Amino acid sequence: MSLNRLSQYRIMWIFVLFDMPTETKRDRKEAGLFRKKLLMDGFNMFQFSIYIRHCTSRENAKVHEQRVKNMLPPKGKVSILTLTDKQFGMMTMYYGRKEKKPPKQGVQLELF
Repeated sequence: MSLNRLSQYRIMWIFVLFDMPTETKRDRKEAGLFRKKLLMDGFNMFQFSIYIRHCTSRENAKVHEQRVKNMLPPKGKVSILTLTDKQFGMMTMYYGRKEKKPPKQGVQLELF
């Protein structure tokens, strides 16, 4: 693997942030289905309404961003944020008053 391929500026993280209505049984079902589809596409829960996915390149991130667009529920607010691995690594996270390191990048098999 070349060093360019492993660059912190090439590796991307996609954040999907959302607020879904949950007033009716149908709303709750659609919100649950949206979460399930995110998990099936390789996203992990970062916080309750924030899911993240590691991508090996900007091109790969665009593919997953389009998949999220294709699975948007009829109601609710969804935002998609893409960060480089370098930007993600500069995040400071706290659990209570204790600082915690961001999750390490995922181990992902690439097939060409």
